[in-house]
Amino acid sequence: MKELGIILLIVMAGILAAVLYRRCKQQQRREVGMTPLSEADRLLLQKEVPLYAALPAEFTKEMDARIQIFLHDVGFEPCSNLEEVTREMQLIIASQACLLLLASGYDHFGLLRSVLVYPTAYEVEDELGIKSIRLGESWMSGSVVLSWESVKQGSRNEEDGLNVVIHEFAHQLDQFNGVADGLPVLKDRKDYPEWASVMRASFKALLERVAKGRKTVLDDYGATNPAEFFAVATETFFEKPRQLEDKHPELYGQLKRFYGLDPLHWG
Repeated sequence: MKELGIILLIVMAGILAAVLYRRCKQQQRREVGMTPLSEADRLLLQKEVPLYAALPAEFTKEMDARIQIFLHDVGFEPCSNLEEVTREMQLIIASQACLLLLASGYDHFGLLRSVLVYPTAYEVEDELGIKSIRLGESWMSGSVVLSWESVKQGSRNEEDGLNVVIHEFAHQLDQFNGVADGLPVLKDRKDYPEWASVMRASFKALLERVAKGRKTVLDDYGATNPAEFFAVATETFFEKPRQLEDKHPELYGQLKRFYGLDPLHWG
């Protein structure tokens, strides 16, 4: 009995320590979020990230808080011959990633702890020895990989429907529950049937148009699988809202509900 009591005390002490750690972490994040971005940071983002500049004023304070917390929580690692991930680079990446957290109900990107940045497109070799060139990746283990050259191109042109940061961080939301299937955790259980129906129909329509070689508002890469469809649809939602709403109103409606935003009416 004495040994059992000792074991219970150890378990309870462990639980208490974990609770205190979480509370301390939450307090740190709140304090970080209350620290405003500097005027220099805001000017940089307004110049380099048109989507940040277009945000309605009502979201500015929350967006800046999200960026600060992201920079506090996530580490940046230079890869290949990139010497460092500068403050400017971190801000440009964080500002676009945080669009997905702004009003979606997600407080963070799950297990994400690091962003690996290559100077340009990079080569990877899979377990079968097959090599491929990539612009970005999203890993369930807690990392996102990005090509800085692609990040710059995607951030400066907010109307081409291609944004590697938004794409890869959409994957992070999709992978939040440990599965990459194009079905992220929704705000309400009642939303799942309609989400599944619209996504399934939209994905099928894209597959058919791509197979026929017809032009689509969604990038062809979205026809790869449901996970890529969700990431591509998210890019398009933020960068081509008018075209997406015109061609796929139900899909736009689902993404508008999921992200809690309506880019169609941004400045």
